[in-house]
Amino acid sequence: MESIGVGIIGSGFMGRTYAETISKYCPEARVVAVTGGSRAAQLAADYGIACEESVGSLLRREDVAAVFITTPHHLHAEHALAAAAASKHVMIEKPMAGTLADCDAILAACDRRNLRCSVAFTQRSRKCNLRAKELIDAGRIGHVRQILEWQFFSGGAAAFPKWQSSAENLGILFGHGIHNFDRVRWFTGAEIATVYARCAGLRDAAGVEGTSMLVMTLSDGTIVNFSSSGDIPKPGFPRTAFACWVIGETGLLDLDAYGELRIARDGRWEVAEVQEPVDWQGKGFLDPVRLESYTKHCREFFESIRQGRPPAVSGWDGRQAVAAALAAYESSRTGRAVALV
Repeated sequence: MESIGVGIIGSGFMGRTYAETISKYCPEARVVAVTGGSRAAQLAADYGIACEESVGSLLRREDVAAVFITTPHHLHAEHALAAAAASKHVMIEKPMAGTLADCDAILAACDRRNLRCSVAFTQRSRKCNLRAKELIDAGRIGHVRQILEWQFFSGGAAAFPKWQSSAENLGILFGHGIHNFDRVRWFTGAEIATVYARCAGLRDAAGVEGTSMLVMTLSDGTIVNFSSSGDIPKPGFPRTAFACWVIGETGLLDLDAYGELRIARDGRWEVAEVQEPVDWQGKGFLDPVRLESYTKHCREFFESIRQGRPPAVSGWDGRQAVAAALAAYESSRTGRAVALV
């Protein structure tokens, strides 16, 4: 079958991540063009693709069937809606959009044209998360009763792209903790029902949330505690970059998405899966180990296009994670729990 032509909107860290992933590891697709950002011309030269002068000119290309959106968060809706209007399938880098109205508009636009819409929750494709999901679904720890989620980073604003310190992109919980909201829904198959939160500003980026603590209840009765921060002093805490404890009726999971997954049954711990570390200092952010989860996610998306079915990670998944994050901000502002369902 003919390969799926891909256009990338955004030429930064994630734009290059997808250019590398698709070019090297996704034989069913090819990147044909990029637009947007000061690095677009260099990205195009490095991968032998076209550098389009505008989003409009990229979307008018007949050889572009799917668009990957890797721009700052506040631009996601504008670009996704333009892509849908041009009858292009869309993969949106998380978070899906900045408001629920925008998320719903994207979903409706894609539904009207029978387009595939996915959000890049690539943590679902990491080894330890995948194995944990398998163990939960197989009933190895019984019914899940409680989840404790962590996402801690060191370095403050300097650890993130400058645009993430802009209020229009909302904050660290929205940009990064969004993965944790998705993992909770994915692991349990339940919706987030209520959110009670306290959020504080990122110390060196006034007006942008950087530290949050949440208590959530799910539609199936599961209780979730979630702590997120970009303000942790170095060296930070071990096993907390994207980690959780899952408490079931008959067993426990201790999960570090960047290390190992352990399961406890019958009163003892054993290792269930190990994630090879990313060689950030040597191979950098294009290390094949890092790109493994992106490859799985992209290939599943391309298969959904070919088969005419919804992708495994849907636009609805993206919308529900945004709903939970926005509820956390509202709860922090009002001092009250926010009900979602």
